Amino acid sequence: MQLQATTVWLATQPVDIRAGVDRLSLHVQQALGRPPCDGTAYVFSNRRHTRLKVVCWDGNGVWMCVRRLHRGQFVWPQAGDSTWELSGEQWQWLVAGVDWQRLSAPPPAAWKL
Repeated sequence: MQLQATTVWLATQPVDIRAGVDRLSLHVQQALGRPPCDGTAYVFSNRRHTRLKVVCWDGNGVWMCVRRLHRGQFVWPQAGDSTWELSGEQWQWLVAGVDWQRLSAPPPAAWKL
């Protein structure tokens, strides 16, 4: 069995990474205003962005995974939004510890030679 989420959302505000499935699902519902059992993978980070926790309901149960970096930090959005949707490619770069936001950044409008 493998996790096959249709969408990946980052919860931009840090959470206590010790939280379990029920507490994180409640956070999805109350703080993010989204249904926790919609097949979406919800990704949470600690304050230092050195650990991620993923929660995803698949119809039969819930998956919860943890990823930790031994060096460096995960690149996390700085936007004021409570969630941030990622593409599959951005997700792969995020969990690898690469700055996924720079992969598709538009060129600066004011830049000239």
